[in-house]
Amino acid sequence: MTSNFKKLALSTAVAFAAFSASVNASAAEEVKPVLLKTPIAFGSHLPALGTPIKWVSEQLEVVSNGTVMMKIYEPSKLVAPFEILDAVSTGKVNSGYAIAGYWDGKMPAASIFSTVPFGPEAPEFMAWMYYGNGLSLYQEMYDTAGYNVKVLPCAIIAPETSGWFKEEINSLEDFKGLNIRFYGLGGKVLEKLGASVSLLPGGEIFGALEKGAIDATEFSIVQSRRKMSTRYRPWK
Repeated sequence: MTSNFKKLALSTAVAFAAFSASVNASAAEEVKPVLLKTPIAFGSHLPALGTPIKWVSEQLEVVSNGTVMMKIYEPSKLVAPFEILDAVSTGKVNSGYAIAGYWDGKMPAASIFSTVPFGPEAPEFMAWMYYGNGLSLYQEMYDTAGYNVKVLPCAIIAPETSGWFKEEINSLEDFKGLNIRFYGLGGKVLEKLGASVSLLPGGEIFGALEKGAIDATEFSIVQSRRKMSTRYRPWK
């Protein structure tokens, strides 16, 4: 068994309110500006996970000639990360930035669009999305589940290590009874190995480790570098 679970995190803006914005300066004067209030699931300070939505917000104003603007709300400042999809669908907010795998409990196929252990690399994944039928299937998943959203890919990150552990992992037997924060399809694999898997928002992970609520976690390469490298053992 290869120990490096590859995670392609396809972070998405789950919905944009319907609008028409012309880049023509004269026409733009006749268009009422639209403000997209956008709660995000990852802190905007996190490279690859949180920084792309800042770039999107800046470019929206440029390409729309100022008729479309986006205001970003850090995790839980306006909407909790796991509540973003429902908030957009019901009209509580008109856009949101999260990751499809967070809705795995609502739509079983969601993890396919954000994490595939041993799956395609980023260029292959995006080729399927834009030149295959990936995008149409992506939208169909939300439509079939009854969500009133328009889904748009905004970012993708590189594969990451399989986790960070308080105790060294030497064999598959060590996963039995392990309380671990894990994500998507990789989490289902670990459940088969006997681990107790839970999914926590990124901002709650380190606190859960400190309190002993979980014994191990995965959460992208950025958090592991910032906080965990000196205190928890990586298993690659």
